[in-house]
Amino acid sequence: MSRISRFFKGGGSAAAKGRGGPSPQEALARLRETEEMLSKKQEYLETRIERELAAARQHGTRNKRAALQALKRKKRYEKQLSQIDGTLSTIEFQREALENSHTNTEVLKNMGYAAQAMKKVHENMDLNKIDDLMQDITEQQDVAQEISDAISNRAGFADEFDEDELMAELEELEQEELNKGMRDVRLPSVPSTSLPSRPGKLAACHSVFPMIKL
Repeated sequence: MSRISRFFKGGGSAAAKGRGGPSPQEALARLRETEEMLSKKQEYLETRIERELAAARQHGTRNKRAALQALKRKKRYEKQLSQIDGTLSTIEFQREALENSHTNTEVLKNMGYAAQAMKKVHENMDLNKIDDLMQDITEQQDVAQEISDAISNRAGFADEFDEDELMAELEELEQEELNKGMRDVRLPSVPSTSLPSRPGKLAACHSVFPMIKL
């Protein structure tokens, strides 16, 4: 049995009630009631202090005895008020500590429930079977990857042919196209009239430029 399980064995607040102690909720309710009662007492004392102070001012030196009595009562009320302030501070501190303890208890209780639930889940698990399962999953993932690689790769038809032979055939095809283009080219026809002889050309040039000596 884990420490958390032993800690909560017996039912928590129910066990406290069996021992005669109050539950955290009951104690917190009592503390809040006490705080409310003391707060009301504070308001009452503050009112009485104001009244006694007003009475002392009213009597003044004309009724010195009554004025002094009023100031004495004011001092007693102020002392009680100071004591109540200290008591309220102590109760507030105790209430906050109890609230924090109750919160921590609930948190630990829930953590204990979660630990027990996790233990129950793990009872049906065999580590050896988990290792075998993970190994099977890894193997099947490898098989799936191999299948995917095989499908994604192109079939190796091109490997059956020699690349040099294919290039030679391509050059032959290009040469055939070139020869065909040369056969389709038409040369210009030869003119039917004869071209003038060279002396004629020179005579014509002399007629144009008479200053040039032939």
